[in-house]
Amino acid sequence: MLLQACVNGARDIAEHPWLSADATVVAADAARAVAAGAAEVHVHPKDAAGRDSLAPDDVARWLRAVREACPDVPVGVTTGAWAEPDVARRLAAIEAWEELPDFASVNWHEAGADDVAAALLRRGVGVEAGLWDAAGFEVWKRSPVRGKCLRVLIELPDEAAETVRDHAEGMVAHVELEEPGVPILLHGEEGSTWPAFDVAVQGGWDSRIGLEDTLLLPDGSTAPGNAALVRAAVGRMRGV
Repeated sequence: MLLQACVNGARDIAEHPWLSADATVVAADAARAVAAGAAEVHVHPKDAAGRDSLAPDDVARWLRAVREACPDVPVGVTTGAWAEPDVARRLAAIEAWEELPDFASVNWHEAGADDVAAALLRRGVGVEAGLWDAAGFEVWKRSPVRGKCLRVLIELPDEAAETVRDHAEGMVAHVELEEPGVPILLHGEEGSTWPAFDVAVQGGWDSRIGLEDTLLLPDGSTAPGNAALVRAAVGRMRGV
């Protein structure tokens, strides 16, 4: 089971001390998460104000910082539309990247997902197909690049713990029907984070943990950083 650390996300940098606009600060916390057991890092590059950015200079600065802190660890980034709503400008930014991530997540419920994924693949960047809902699944199902994705990222919303298993298993079944054998990374956010993680462990799917998805440890206390979240996740993996 692959465990990915999602170290910052689109959260406001004021939400936690390690959610910084300084790439070196986040990279240092990413290194601690890797030391605790994470095999990959997913990071959201930021501009000087702490907003998610796809700008080539920002992406390069953040990738270099994380790679320096976490040598030989695959590093991925977001291509979320909130960072650049205009599809043409989003594509232009990706084409201008000088420092390339190992992989990037593409949200198939967003406009331009097929084009964004194709642009990444042309540049040799692996694509995580982010599926949040049935609408995104239907678009991905018809995508000409569906079979070229590195993995499918099934992302569950903040929902009641008792609905997580049925939701997750239903999404997985639909994905596997369309693309048998595709690697699946299942995760939740906020209240569904730990229930989804446990479902992933029990189902044998990859997963992720980090401050992007939750600020809380399983006991409800605030996590001091990404490493604490990874240690908790590793403990749950070993328990199963």
